[in-house]
Amino acid sequence: MKNKMNFSGEHLAYLKKQKRKKILVISLRWIILAAVLGLWELLTFLKVADPFITSSPSRVIKTLGSLYASGELFRHVGITLGETLAGFFIAVILGYSIALVLWSSQTVRAVAEPYIVVLNSLPKIALGPLIIIWIGTGYTAIIFMTVIVAIILCIMNTLAGFLAVDPTKLTLMKAMGASRRATLAKLVIPASLPALMNTLKVAVGLAWIGSIMGEYIVSRAGLGYLIVYGGQVMKLDLVMTATFILCVLAGCMYGVIALIEKIVVKQF
Repeated sequence: MKNKMNFSGEHLAYLKKQKRKKILVISLRWIILAAVLGLWELLTFLKVADPFITSSPSRVIKTLGSLYASGELFRHVGITLGETLAGFFIAVILGYSIALVLWSSQTVRAVAEPYIVVLNSLPKIALGPLIIIWIGTGYTAIIFMTVIVAIILCIMNTLAGFLAVDPTKLTLMKAMGASRRATLAKLVIPASLPALMNTLKVAVGLAWIGSIMGEYIVSRAGLGYLIVYGGQVMKLDLVMTATFILCVLAGCMYGVIALIEKIVVKQF
């Protein structure tokens, strides 16, 4: 009650409106999801869509139960999740470090920029045979694929955040005699945090793409392996189930990043 007395009536009305809006958005998200799943189940039940080809929510749940009962569910999920997290963190840390180097030297940035653009345009899946020859067919190859898919975006987006810092503030720091390191720590890094958060959100999706691409090529376990295996033996329920699990895991990772973003924004 004491906190509410510190706000004006207009402010309280605004906060209440924002809260209602947030509830509406969340409710609409769940309603749309339920409607899509319900329509999918109905179409397959009425045989408008062939359940053998499209599967259905009930068949996905049944397949999930079978995977859980056999002990395969957490094994495959754990393998893919581990590969994705490892590739994600390596790509973000390396990308951030390289972006710092590029920001610190305009000459290095000018020299490296064309190479970064060319590397980003390469179709990563085409590098699969080379990755197998260079690294082998183990988990390292899949993590490497995840890294090369996500790292260029991490570099470019993070660097863009560094370069977007207000030039007036940079000039002020320089006029006050601040060193390059102090300018980076006190101004550039805090000011570029929104860009970093956006980079993390996009990198989540790319990390999942990279790990699944790697599993398509070399894996003998994991969700990508289940998708490939299910397609080969025409077990499309297995394909849809693995895809559903991927969506859930990617959504959870995105949610964690969004939560971290809220905490970081409050701190700065």
